[in-house]
Amino acid sequence: MIDLKKLIRKLLFPSLWVIIILTAVCAAALVLAFLEFGEQHPFSYAAYVLSFYTLSVICIFCYKVLPGYYRSAKEKVYANKFGNRYLTDAAFRTHVSLYLSLAVNLIYVAVNIISGVLYGSAWFDILAGYYTILALMRFLLLRFVKQNGIGRERILEYRRSRLCGIILLTLNLTLTGAVLMILYQNKGYEYNGILIYIMAMYTFYMTIHSIIDIVKYRKYQSPVMSTAKVISLAAALVSMLALETAMLSQFGAENTSPYFDRIMIGATGGGVSLVVITMSVYTILRATKQIKKLNNSGETDNG
Repeated sequence: MIDLKKLIRKLLFPSLWVIIILTAVCAAALVLAFLEFGEQHPFSYAAYVLSFYTLSVICIFCYKVLPGYYRSAKEKVYANKFGNRYLTDAAFRTHVSLYLSLAVNLIYVAVNIISGVLYGSAWFDILAGYYTILALMRFLLLRFVKQNGIGRERILEYRRSRLCGIILLTLNLTLTGAVLMILYQNKGYEYNGILIYIMAMYTFYMTIHSIIDIVKYRKYQSPVMSTAKVISLAAALVSMLALETAMLSQFGAENTSPYFDRIMIGATGGGVSLVVITMSVYTILRATKQIKKLNNSGETDNG
């Protein structure tokens, strides 16, 4: 006789590999339902039911099972020497993130330069300039950290922070150029198919994560750490602008007028530009104030 309780438990708590297979099958089924069969076809109804079940299983997994996996993985990371230091040492974590973000920026620079040569578009040249500025600031911070560490030479840290704030102002010039090209030359990003949803999740995650980091890292009173997080937020905000252009191109071309698209992009671009300028000016003024304060207090500058 079938044990109903065990059957229900197996249905609600399948193994991870079953969930992965279900997700892939649902994605394929929904694509077929939308593109081939139409909303009223029996196959489409079956796809909707399977998708509802899969979504329910994923929600249950995230609520009941995933925390256990997370705790187990976290314990293993803490047991590892490198992982323990990464989780407990904020300065080391900043150092590693600067390496990773610099590598990503350089890849973006190379891709956009190559695309600019192949397609002869100034759009890619502007993007290459934008990522070059980000890479330059991260390189300056990384070089400083390698030479001086974090928290040892506060005057030098504030000077490097002020320099990055000044460079960050130039980022607004490339941002303005990108917005103008989007508005008047119909340039922008295009993500095909499911890629646009992946990029949306990634962009929202990076933006929220950057805002949280700015608040969280303030307690360390490190100009280098704070500046690194400001740069990350500036990059995330521009990625949000790029996502908006892609979503308007994907979903709004037939349902909205060009004027609406221009208003939305212009408003978002102006807002992002204002935030970047505000962060830049605040970084410069705060660093200048702290340098004067430390000099008046007699703190030595070994640089």
